Amino acid sequence: MLKRLLEHYLFLSRWLLAPFFVMLTLGLFVLMVNAARHLLSILTSIGSNTEDRVILGLLGLIDSTLTGALVLLVTFSLYENFVSSVPATRRDGLPNWMGGIDFTQLKLKLLTTIVAISAIKLLEAFMDIPKIDDRDLNYYIAIHLTFVVSTVLFAFSDRVTISGQVEKRSDETPKGEAGERD
Repeated sequence: MLKRLLEHYLFLSRWLLAPFFVMLTLGLFVLMVNAARHLLSILTSIGSNTEDRVILGLLGLIDSTLTGALVLLVTFSLYENFVSSVPATRRDGLPNWMGGIDFTQLKLKLLTTIVAISAIKLLEAFMDIPKIDDRDLNYYIAIHLTFVVSTVLFAFSDRVTISGQVEKRSDETPKGEAGERD
């Protein structure tokens, strides 16, 4: 009885994560306001900015957009994995990926988005090279390469793990059943 009560309590405690998801969505609003301010500064200096400054401003907006998409992806995926599933149907207007992202896919989407954000930051640094110290530029490059290598290693390890699981399942299939080997 005590074990069942504890398990029920632990199962219900997953709802304690819901306020975190609300806070993440409020963070999206803050990010949106910051991006709007950034856009306003680009628009108010239309005639006085060089092409490089405009490109840097737009890269900042792309960075904000990717960060917002990352927050939304993580929010939905974690909610579905830890709190409650979201029934996705065509008529609800929900994206196709909702309800179908497991931890492997979430990890890879998260890492690839971080690599994209890092690449934008590195591109911003390259566009502003006269104002950036060599040491700082080397840090940008090192951090970006670290993200790229980490993403490749995670993808490789997941592929090896998945292929090992598929191989193990096919070895366990008894003869005479579907999937029999010749």
